[in-house]
Amino acid sequence: MSDEQEWFAPKRYGYGAGPPISWQGWALTIGFTAVAIALGLLLRRSPLQLVAALVPLTVVFIVICARTTKGGWRWRWGDDD
Repeated sequence: MSDEQEWFAPKRYGYGAGPPISWQGWALTIGFTAVAIALGLLLRRSPLQLVAALVPLTVVFIVICARTTKGGWRWRWGDDD
């Protein structure tokens, strides 16, 4: 991802991303949520398979969020930042 793409706002306090600020961020978040719910429903009787499917999906989601957060991920202290 390039530095020009900003899909998520940074958190005001702490580390990580805040809410989506573009349609791409919303689409990614809604898509991730929909796939996670679908996997949960499909694999509700096999928790090990559910975890095996959700872990890589979540890692990819977090990496995309980190690369597309305005200003990147770092510790923030509110208005002092």
